[in-house]
Amino acid sequence: MRSVGVIILLAWSINASFGQKNEDWYNYDSKEDGQIGVSVQKAKELYKDRTTHEVIVAIIDSGVDIAHEDLKENIWVNSDEIPGNGIDDDGNGYIDDIHGWNFLGGSDGNINLALYETTRIYRKLKGKYDGKAKADVSALDQEEYALYLETKEETEKKLKSSRKELGELRDFLHQLDIIKLILNPSLNGKDFNEENINAIVSEDERTLAAKAAMVDLFSRDFDAAELETYVKSIDDRIKYHYNIDFDPRKLVGDDENDPFEKNYGNNDVNGGHADHGTHVAGIVGAVADNNLGIKGIAQQVKIMVLRAVPDGDERDKDVANAIIYAVDNGARVVNMSFGKGHSPNKAAVDAAIQYAEKNNVLLVHAAGNASLNIDETDQFPMKFFGEKERSSAVSNWINVGASGRKKGADLTAEFSNYGKNNVDIFAPGVDVYSTVPDSKYKENSGTSMAAPVVTGVAALILNYYPELTAVELKEVLLKSAYRKLGKVKVYIPGKKEEKKKIKFRALSKTGGIVNAYNALKYADKIYKSKLVSVK
Repeated sequence: MRSVGVIILLAWSINASFGQKNEDWYNYDSKEDGQIGVSVQKAKELYKDRTTHEVIVAIIDSGVDIAHEDLKENIWVNSDEIPGNGIDDDGNGYIDDIHGWNFLGGSDGNINLALYETTRIYRKLKGKYDGKAKADVSALDQEEYALYLETKEETEKKLKSSRKELGELRDFLHQLDIIKLILNPSLNGKDFNEENINAIVSEDERTLAAKAAMVDLFSRDFDAAELETYVKSIDDRIKYHYNIDFDPRKLVGDDENDPFEKNYGNNDVNGGHADHGTHVAGIVGAVADNNLGIKGIAQQVKIMVLRAVPDGDERDKDVANAIIYAVDNGARVVNMSFGKGHSPNKAAVDAAIQYAEKNNVLLVHAAGNASLNIDETDQFPMKFFGEKERSSAVSNWINVGASGRKKGADLTAEFSNYGKNNVDIFAPGVDVYSTVPDSKYKENSGTSMAAPVVTGVAALILNYYPELTAVELKEVLLKSAYRKLGKVKVYIPGKKEEKKKIKFRALSKTGGIVNAYNALKYADKIYKSKLVSVK
């Protein structure tokens, strides 16, 4: 039988370390603070005496806790709607849409958990193709049949691996319970924490082995609560994301077969599952001068909340409607920290993205967290419109990869997608400290965090230069990127164990990291050139 310590170390290798120190590093300046932030404080100091203009930023996400102590002053209010009267006062098709809209709700509640798009496609096609060989399928249906086989294989493979991982982690948690039983007598009622376990003195072999195992775990930033959360996320994959028998959409009451349908949902923009969206919103626009929590990047900002992203994959029609709502209600920048590998109703999303382009709205999108080169692999939504070719693209789209805090091989986040052509810029996305529901704060990592950093910088520029078009704003953000790290060699995301490196500049179109200070100076040049051309 393996020792307890060996079993724990083996189980621990299933999942990486948890927990980092809380630090507002993404606002820092690389030269002054030694961390590769985006120079927000330096930028604000540059323009501290200038007048600012209010900017509406739409957050398409899982929902936002609009009562959060550090957000409530900066939540958008639809002044054309009378709260709680059950009437569509502004005639936009949404009743009592005071702070935005929830496209994941109905009269009887809200969707929180949903299937992955792959699972939805597999479920939809299963009845038509289950048990059929390629020879049984007509020539017209061969492409659809190939999609069925692809989604079936992926769903079943992921389901199997999730069950395996869940079993291994539950074994680990069981071993952890045994460790606790062994150490509890020595703790004598004290809390099961690093300090108290380190203080244990014993001559018992089992106690010493258990202590050694825990000391090693704590050295890896072990956090039992975060591990429990991770275990639950795997359980959710099995019960909901990959379960073809799970169908929550009936709660909304819309026509699932009509991708262009509008005017469904409810006005509950929190939705009861707002962790992700609240974190994103805080990065962009947490109140800066209230001596609470964190300081959002933008100065004068109003957060419009559009709930369209469940725990699972978002539906194309919800994303399309959220973009259209944002445009129609005055948003200048839209943050989209979500994505997926299939888009069965891409035409609806394409139309909404082009609508935003036509109406001068900048769309900022997270590149994704699968360590993929998205020059070679499709990720949706995307700047390219049409079903087959990557030739036609909108001009109002920015795709954002995630960077870390230190110069060196680990500058690029291990999880971040990348692409010389299809990722525009990088931004801090590792250990980002921001708001979460119930007036709390937490660190998260992901391109989901990097995108709102860019969104926040975009809004900050508009605070001072509201005359800029979406195309000009994009130019400002990309051409002012911090490029002094371009020659630094970094691990290719997903290739760290193989020690494969590449120059940082090769991972995105700009080869740089968004920088608020540089961006404001560049915006000033464009603004002055526009004044000269008018004269």
